[in-house]
Amino acid sequence: MGKTASRLGPGAVTAICFLIAAIEGYDIQAFGVAAPQLVPELGLAADQQGWAASIAMVGLVIGAFAGGWLADRTGRKPVLIASVVGFGLCSIWTGLTHDYESLLAARFVTGLGFGGALPNLIAIASEISRPERRGATTSAMFCGMPAGGAAVSLAARMMGEGLDWRTVFIAGGVIPLLLVPVIVFLLPETRPPARPDADRRVLHGLFGEGRAVPTLLLWAANILTLLVLYLMLNWLPSLVVAKGHTAADGAVASLLFNLVGVAGALLLGLAVDRAGFRWSLLVAYAALAAAMFALGRSEDVGAILALSAAAGFLVLGAQYALYSLAPMLYDPAVRAAGAGAAVGFGRFGSIIGPLLAGELRHVGWSAGQVLDAMAPVAVAAGLGVFALTFLGRLRRD
Repeated sequence: MGKTASRLGPGAVTAICFLIAAIEGYDIQAFGVAAPQLVPELGLAADQQGWAASIAMVGLVIGAFAGGWLADRTGRKPVLIASVVGFGLCSIWTGLTHDYESLLAARFVTGLGFGGALPNLIAIASEISRPERRGATTSAMFCGMPAGGAAVSLAARMMGEGLDWRTVFIAGGVIPLLLVPVIVFLLPETRPPARPDADRRVLHGLFGEGRAVPTLLLWAANILTLLVLYLMLNWLPSLVVAKGHTAADGAVASLLFNLVGVAGALLLGLAVDRAGFRWSLLVAYAALAAAMFALGRSEDVGAILALSAAAGFLVLGAQYALYSLAPMLYDPAVRAAGAGAAVGFGRFGSIIGPLLAGELRHVGWSAGQVLDAMAPVAVAAGLGVFALTFLGRLRRD
């Protein structure tokens, strides 16, 4: 660690990174909360709304690759500061837009900031914690994302029609800017000192010395897991309504999915630290497949709510465990780049999931059939991680 490493212990660093992740989770969910007011005010057509909702994820993919690569060369802290400032300012910009073109630009650049921050949070988690605590530390940091998403949903529910969409985004921009001095003055630089013999070639780091297949398996597992996660985040309320229940029931199912997912992330993070990734994640993915299959066939609202909570517990826990697994495949010289590549490729799943659900519903699939289809996706992700733990030489440094 750098000279500032002694200012804060791992717990305080984790807390700061949790807040950064919470702000990201808030802003990612904010568009859905703001859309009922934003879309008519700006006069967006349906296709324009779709692009405005998705363009931040496109920016996130690019930002993850670039942010990880830069962090291995300049340090975690400067890239993280630039990312937080970037998505803070651009969230405020979003709240000040008055036309489709500026909205699209603001959301894209916001996504670049999100992407730049994520691989740095993963690398910091790996570098501040003992090897036997990495799963729990990474999961604790990233619990901020569903917590932030739940916060904006709760605020919207409590304020109802009195919540102005511009305020949602401006508040989501001011808060990270207030956090910047804390990052600047207190957060340590965790990038290990460069070794004279360190090989910083990213492609070699990802694919050389027998890492090609493990890297591809990690990317595939991230894509499949995020496909399930973002399909549920975007479609769960609508699928509950399609089963004949109320919009309020759908909102409760979504809230439980997020809130219980926080507990799942923490507990599965502890499980992988104690029992290892292989069996912990295989069991988690098998249970997720069973939960999705049962959810697809359930009609009783109580069972639907319970299974929605179980699905959130398992899929969020599995995703954050994957984040802690990524740095262990790669040399510290390319650790953030490896994490960024995993985040970047995984986000294709976050784009595919909602689109896939829409297409399946469009061609006549029932809500239950859409949910059933996620069971084999979860099985495939679990088998990929299982193979990865055999083939990948996981580092403990």
